[in-house]
Amino acid sequence: MKENLNIKEEYSKRKLEIIERLKDFKKLNEKDLFYELCFCLLTPQSKAKNADYCIKEMKKNKFLETGADPTSILKQKIRFHNNKGKYLLEMRVKYTKLKDELIKIKDNKEKKEFLVKNVKGIGLKEAAHYLRNTGHENLAILDRHILKNLVKVNAINELPKTLTKKKYLEIEEKFLEFSAKIGIPMDHLDLLFWSLETGEIFK
Repeated sequence: MKENLNIKEEYSKRKLEIIERLKDFKKLNEKDLFYELCFCLLTPQSKAKNADYCIKEMKKNKFLETGADPTSILKQKIRFHNNKGKYLLEMRVKYTKLKDELIKIKDNKEKKEFLVKNVKGIGLKEAAHYLRNTGHENLAILDRHILKNLVKVNAINELPKTLTKKKYLEIEEKFLEFSAKIGIPMDHLDLLFWSLETGEIFK
């Protein structure tokens, strides 16, 4: 199990930084929680750093308070900026109700399903990403970085050609099993895999 030993070595190098980052996610204020959902709406098929740049610009423009169309900001950095601009505007109007409903749901997987059903532009990956980035645990963010590393460590046999809901949930279960087997929490592994691909622990 050479790969697993390597994973444990890499984890030991980054463990404290990963723990601190996960603690940060649990400290977000009300406004940060809103903008984190905006961030996760922007990430599909766009780089996380580009999405983060746009969120900073939207904060400067007081998007939450004014509801000003963010499309002119998004088009600099984000693919499908017109659609995503509409998703952001729609989500902003619904946000207070969404937040109140989400708080009532105790199970994290149910929270994920609720977001997918009620936020246009959010899929399973983005819903899990938002929940992880706001302090929830044991949800898989199955982007290409994570999937590639799950193959490397033999948690899954191959990269899926398509990621249907059924396939997503199957891989999430295998990710959980692998996490239990090597004794590293899934949320920690997610940040570790991401850092191994990108060189940093981001979000």
